[in-house]
Amino acid sequence: MDFNLKKLTSDAGVFFTRAVQFTEEKLGSAEKTELDAHLENLIARADCTKNWTEKIFRQTEVLLQPNPIDHTGARIEEFFYEKLDKKIPSRTTNGELLGQYMLDAAKDFGPGTPYGSTLITVGEYQSRLGGAEREFLQTSAINFLTPLRNFLEGDWRTISKERRLLENRRLDLDICKARVKKAKQAEAKAAAEQELRVAQTEFDRQAEVTRLLLEGISSTHVNHLRCLHEFVEAQATYYAQCHQYMQELQKELSSANSDTYPNSFASNAKPSTSATCPSPVSSATLPGVSPPCLASSSTPGIAQEPSGQLKIQDVQQPSTGHRKAKVLYDYDAHDTSELSLLADELITVYTVPGMDPDWLVGERGNQKGKVPVTYLELLS
Repeated sequence: MDFNLKKLTSDAGVFFTRAVQFTEEKLGSAEKTELDAHLENLIARADCTKNWTEKIFRQTEVLLQPNPIDHTGARIEEFFYEKLDKKIPSRTTNGELLGQYMLDAAKDFGPGTPYGSTLITVGEYQSRLGGAEREFLQTSAINFLTPLRNFLEGDWRTISKERRLLENRRLDLDICKARVKKAKQAEAKAAAEQELRVAQTEFDRQAEVTRLLLEGISSTHVNHLRCLHEFVEAQATYYAQCHQYMQELQKELSSANSDTYPNSFASNAKPSTSATCPSPVSSATLPGVSPPCLASSSTPGIAQEPSGQLKIQDVQQPSTGHRKAKVLYDYDAHDTSELSLLADELITVYTVPGMDPDWLVGERGNQKGKVPVTYLELLS
């Protein structure tokens, strides 16, 4: 007990001495040993890495699980499972839950009715979408979130501990330097110099340990880069699955509707307009941006062939009113009256009286044809 009391008293004295040294440094009344520039740069880089890793980690959690309260405190549940070192159970996604509700509703409404059979079809695809989402969440958690968490809770804690120890060694070194300056008697000065040499050795050793840990941040960046690629790959796979499922669902619903209500759908169709939308995936389109859907229709006020196609050869470029335009997306002409486009190319465009405002006449060299306005960026 006596030993512990002495140690406690000694630790308290050291803490007080360091606090006094730190305060005097802040007030400018005591000298401070500066770290070398390389070590300072490593510390700044490590702090930047920690701050942004933490922000990316938290926001990725929000992206993957926007509202954990809906899942009865899912994140709190995950926290307890992590502390108990047990595997987190697979959780039903909102899509799977919606699909199950639709299937249950179809049983009550009657699977043989139009509404009931459609609920079954949509419910099955919602369950598939939910399953794809669950797989994406699991893959992202393992390949992306876990490495970021391991850095924040493992490597960074070790770095922080060694940095605090380095700061203490620096304070001890500066305290010893001050004692040497204040010593008047030769014996006291010799003792202070001996303490200074020991403090300098401990400071140098701790600075080297800290430097080696901080240089490991480069390896952390490499690891997080690989994890980032895996996260994007998982996202691409997930969105591709969703796109495929929705296309299949639309085809099934379209087929079912045409069989169930053939006359109704035919009477509501517009004979002069067909909705078309180019493929959202193109090497020339911007990442994550799908080209706008178009409605191709006949152009009033322009000479028409019996089939309804524009006689491009009869259209002349006006002397004024024509402009240059940059093509935003690839476009494949649907007939001979239209002009195919390539993203980023420049063409000349103009309008003619009575022409559909959604279309312009475009020219590229000797080629001429209708082009959709939504695919162009008009230049001054």
